[in-house]
Amino acid sequence: MDIDTVGGNDVVSYLDPELLHLPEVSSFELKPTTQIAEELFSQWLSQPDTSRLAKAGLPINAHGISSSAGAGGGSNSLTNVSPPPLSPRSSCVSPRTSKQKISPFSLASTRKLATEPAQEAIPQFYFQHGRPPANELKELCLSRINLLFNNNLDGLHIDEFKLVTREVCKLPSFFSSALFRRIDVECYGIVTRDAFLKYWAESSMLTVDMATQVFEILKQPNRRYLTKADFKPVLEELLATHPGLEFLQGTPEFQEKYAETVIYRIFYYINRSGNGRLTLRELKRSNLIFVMQQVDEEEEINKILRYFSYEHFYVIYCKFWELDTDHDYLLDRENLIRYGNHCLTYRIVDRIFSQAPKKFSSNVEGKMSYEDFVYFILAEEDKSSEPSLEYWFKCIDLDGNGVLTSSELQYFYEEQLHRMSCMSQEPVLFEDILCQIVDMISPEREGYITLHDLKRSKLSGNIFNILFNLNKFMAFESRDPFLIHQEREDPTLTEWDRFAHREYVRLSMEEDSEAASNGNVESWEESLEAPF
Repeated sequence: MDIDTVGGNDVVSYLDPELLHLPEVSSFELKPTTQIAEELFSQWLSQPDTSRLAKAGLPINAHGISSSAGAGGGSNSLTNVSPPPLSPRSSCVSPRTSKQKISPFSLASTRKLATEPAQEAIPQFYFQHGRPPANELKELCLSRINLLFNNNLDGLHIDEFKLVTREVCKLPSFFSSALFRRIDVECYGIVTRDAFLKYWAESSMLTVDMATQVFEILKQPNRRYLTKADFKPVLEELLATHPGLEFLQGTPEFQEKYAETVIYRIFYYINRSGNGRLTLRELKRSNLIFVMQQVDEEEEINKILRYFSYEHFYVIYCKFWELDTDHDYLLDRENLIRYGNHCLTYRIVDRIFSQAPKKFSSNVEGKMSYEDFVYFILAEEDKSSEPSLEYWFKCIDLDGNGVLTSSELQYFYEEQLHRMSCMSQEPVLFEDILCQIVDMISPEREGYITLHDLKRSKLSGNIFNILFNLNKFMAFESRDPFLIHQEREDPTLTEWDRFAHREYVRLSMEEDSEAASNGNVESWEESLEAPF
């Protein structure tokens, strides 16, 4: 029998589940579709009685009787054949009966439960105060705490807290005072086991990363950022305890300047917004935490080139002291123009004092503070870094529209061209310079250069040297083989690292020669005065 010869609705009306010996299929599950009818018909044909009728060669309808008998009503040997026997009834109500007694809403819910899988419970993934520590981690921390507080049941004083900072918290040792004061909010001068346990082990501090731990320890309770003052306690403890800085303990004024310089360098490289508010995101994106761990492990402070090198501080401070003729810790235009043997143009110095790249912190009109000078020298001596590119881009962008046009580049190069003429150097026309700049940068759009274009190119720093630093421009044009050799010798060093090393060697040699000459004069005077 061909099922396709019968209409879909007619087929479904013939295929009653009870008559087909298919009690497991509810009648309300049947839909007027040919596919379901074909499946049910296939199941019905598989029944033993249906197979017997099919072997007899008789046409079979949906009720299990001969189609000829049902149609013509004539005599036939199979006219009295009854439908296939029903399967044994179960104690439950038949589908037909349930169809009459169950409401449509109950049927809908039953169908939903039958078709949809059971939903799994989603574990909690957000914790307002951080994920609580696992039991294993908490037990390990408790064992370490008990071991350190076992002999000090009353608590630990601030000078005894360093071991807890390193062994339990895994923080640099010079964070011990800051951590101690964060726990000892009432200033009792002692931290008990329960107080430390509550702050560290029973809170989220045990599970968050080290950057978040440092951020929470240093920041003020009512703030969501770090200021320069928040780093001072850490730098004070570093100066008091680090073996590489012991020689500064007799000169507290230089200790203070060293701490300030380190903080200024941190904010110059990390606080990219330049607002003096260091966020947790900026801290996590930086390498400061890793460098702090290196400082805690390395006794030679000058081996840590990032942020903490004393030699780098020495170069910055001496450069500032050379320019500050009246030693009031403020620089004016005439002071800064002498930087680097008058290497900068007046126009770029005017842009710096217009506070285009950075607002001065001196609060004195026309004066640059030591902090402002630190930002300047870091930007000037390492133009390959992103903070330096942003610093000088703001200087060249006269209208502040975020793009550099040929007219702005020409404005700054005009003074360079005049200086080359005064020095009897062969001048390079601006048209040639502009073509060279475009070839070096390869801007995405013709007609102007964006900050993004500069950050994509490795030669961007040379663009600024061409525009306002004559000495470096001439060195770039001549391709100084000594500088090329230095770059290839250690490519991991930055331009600032190489500059600071050269200047420190020069300054130390000058100081040694002055000390030697002064010593010879004193010995000569003593020899003359000895007979008398």
